[in-house]
Amino acid sequence: MQFEPIIGLEVHCQLATNSKLFCACSTVFGADANHQVCEVCLGMPGTLPVLNKTAVHYAIKLAIAVGGRINEQSTFARKQYFYPDLPKGYQITQFEQPYCEGGVVQVDKETRVELIRIHIEEDAGKNVHARDSSHIDYNRAGMPLVEIVSKPTIRSAAEAAAYLRSLRSLVRHLGISDGNLEEGSFRCDANVSLKPVGSSVLGTRCEIKNLNSFRYVERAINFEIERQRELIINGMPVIQQTLLFDAELGRTIPMRSKEESHDYRYFPDPDLPFLRISKERIKTITAALPELPLAMASRIAEQYTLPDHDAHLLTQDKVVAHYFEQVVLACENSVSSKIVANWVIGEVIPLASEQNWNMSNPVIPYESLAGLLKLIGIGTVSSKIAKVVFEEMVKSGENPALIVDKLGLVQVSDEGAIAKIVDQVIEENPEQVTQYLSGKDKVLGFFVGQIMRASKGKMNPGLVNSILLKKLDQRREHN
Repeated sequence: MQFEPIIGLEVHCQLATNSKLFCACSTVFGADANHQVCEVCLGMPGTLPVLNKTAVHYAIKLAIAVGGRINEQSTFARKQYFYPDLPKGYQITQFEQPYCEGGVVQVDKETRVELIRIHIEEDAGKNVHARDSSHIDYNRAGMPLVEIVSKPTIRSAAEAAAYLRSLRSLVRHLGISDGNLEEGSFRCDANVSLKPVGSSVLGTRCEIKNLNSFRYVERAINFEIERQRELIINGMPVIQQTLLFDAELGRTIPMRSKEESHDYRYFPDPDLPFLRISKERIKTITAALPELPLAMASRIAEQYTLPDHDAHLLTQDKVVAHYFEQVVLACENSVSSKIVANWVIGEVIPLASEQNWNMSNPVIPYESLAGLLKLIGIGTVSSKIAKVVFEEMVKSGENPALIVDKLGLVQVSDEGAIAKIVDQVIEENPEQVTQYLSGKDKVLGFFVGQIMRASKGKMNPGLVNSILLKKLDQRREHN
């Protein structure tokens, strides 16, 4: 029997406000444990929560961006459960009346993931386990979150990861979250079940909690799919439960039996009034929305004549997209937009990721990269040598022209000097010359490689090709 996975994701996205959802405590990451807590976020008797206006503003921006239906009136509820990291014994969230229902996240031109709802809620604290003791850090308690719940329409781990990347790109473009996975600002729970292909009856689902890496999401879901498939094939039941993903073992492990909503004994929070969102407020926020990722990708592909794939990569982060456009402008048509895109995608983005650059203030400013690409455009350096210069720019931060002068990397365009090296390489490789003369034109790459190696990559590749072909064809004519 063939099975297909049914996957739904619940994403917890921390809103980039300066203070928590119901009090004035700071949201800055990295403070000493329990240094950003107060009576309100600890739920002390006699304290009252006050809703953060900016958090609501950000939540509305997201709802508009996904085309969700924003309810004019919604309510906050108390979700009861008793864990050490939840000081009040309940979490303030939205239940029966969320502020947003429906909506769609467009992954690419063809793929879309429909949403069930988005609601506003506060985060819990964090348990910290040492070898022989456990501690609790309440700095995170009360952080403002939106929980984005998708319909169970995702069919593979790869599709789940693509959806999450698109959603993170969206919240970053909107400026409502840093989407930082390492700091827990963007994490998800994955509900996974299997059903026979063609059947409308869903299998028992298991929930994998707190996945904070796109790679872990794929690994965890793939493992869970295979685990459930093995159980079903062997006639064993899939038990509804909450799981954790152990990245070292590469497997899901049981955390607790899965609760249903009635287990949480929700009831309206008596300390918070209705949340009312007027049509005028929605209209004002809609008018101020920035360019969204897919629209930006379409514009950049068309404006700079780039493949969709390149435009998609450049617009995953709007700061990177802005950087690319600044480099193009600063290059003043000395190189094509495609060459700029290749350098940003192939060199800048990987380095930024590896070295954790802040792309608003990157190690290689856009003017410096444009300066380097201009040197390629006017023939001062080859593309190969430019990569050597780029590496030196990363190390020293020096101007590319100064590095080229200092290291003697100016491209050789003297035809006489090039012809001399070409003659030398041809004479040293008679076997390959014979192959070329017999019609094996692919051997040209060998000669070019030898010539560039002999010149330490400094020969003008265009002239090398031209002179090499001319000399080999002369031999072919006289053969």
